[in-house]
Amino acid sequence: MKPILLQIIAAFFEIAGCFAFWAWLRLGRSGWWTLPGVLSLALFAVVLTRIDSAVAGRVFAAYGGVYIAASLVWLWAVERQAPDRWDVIGAAVCLVGAAIILLGPRATTG
Repeated sequence: MKPILLQIIAAFFEIAGCFAFWAWLRLGRSGWWTLPGVLSLALFAVVLTRIDSAVAGRVFAAYGGVYIAASLVWLWAVERQAPDRWDVIGAAVCLVGAAIILLGPRATTG
């Protein structure tokens, strides 16, 4: 799978997992919400490790931008709060940074 698609999938697993704990601790939902939350966070970690890279730190750094953009999609789709222009501008800047980190040419060692 392409790195960007894997990062998008990972982001939604992470956001869903974190939201389950948010619902429990901040919204007064049942503690049972933590069970799918833990599963979702585990799936996030598994998916993120499927991105082909020689080093984890670069994948994690690039993922940060994707996570920010996906969080705003979650804000809009799940929490029914439209992102404002500053949210969109900030996410765009982060996505450009993520693309540079993930897709930039690398020197070969040898």
